[in-house]
Amino acid sequence: MNSLKVKKDDVVEVRSGKDCGRRGKVLTVFPKEGKVVVEKVNVIKRHQRANQKVRQGGIIEKENKLRVDNVMVVCSKCDKPVRVAKKRLEDGKNVRTCRKCGEVLDLI
Repeated sequence: MNSLKVKKDDVVEVRSGKDCGRRGKVLTVFPKEGKVVVEKVNVIKRHQRANQKVRQGGIIEKENKLRVDNVMVVCSKCDKPVRVAKKRLEDGKNVRTCRKCGEVLDLI
C-alpha cells in the first residue's frame, strides 16, 4: 500500500456506504490495512463483558474501521470533499494541497 493522503485529525467526508455524506474527524489511521477510523461514523454495537478494565458490562457502541478509498479530505477553504495533491514549496518543504483551489492543507 502506498502512503495514504489522509492523516490523523483531518476532517473527511464518507463517499459511499451506509454513512454516505457524513463528515467526521479521523481518529486513527492504519496505513498497512488501508483503513481509517472516523469519529461518529460507521458506529457498531458490541457486547462487552464486565472485567477489570470495564466495570460496567453491556452493549457498547464504538466506531469501526472504514476503507480509505471511501473517504475524501474536506478542504477548509472550499468546504467540499477534494482530492489531495502533494507539492514541494520553494523552501524545500512538502505540503498537501487542495486540487480545486490550491489551498495548503498542512505540512507533510
